[in-house]
Amino acid sequence: MTSFTQIPVHNDLLHPVRQWLDSKEIHNAKLAHFLCKLIPAQCPFERDIKLFGRKLFHIPPMCKLNPLYEQVVTLRFKALCYLADECGEDVTAYC
Repeated sequence: MTSFTQIPVHNDLLHPVRQWLDSKEIHNAKLAHFLCKLIPAQCPFERDIKLFGRKLFHIPPMCKLNPLYEQVVTLRFKALCYLADECGEDVTAYC
């Protein structure tokens, strides 16, 4: 009788993208400004859909649906830190 050993299978197809986003460093003020404008500071689009005062359904925050949310928010944080620490800029406009 042949026994099969179980080899762990990684079904995370986004792992390379996660690693790539995590490894990105920000060294350009123009790119940092672009990222801070592009990536929102909070989860957008959470809504209750109502009709005649009754809640029909709830749309969750988009961050719960985005499998790369943590990496994208980290990239925004790196951009903010670059602007504040390296460029000496006031980043309160992005908060």
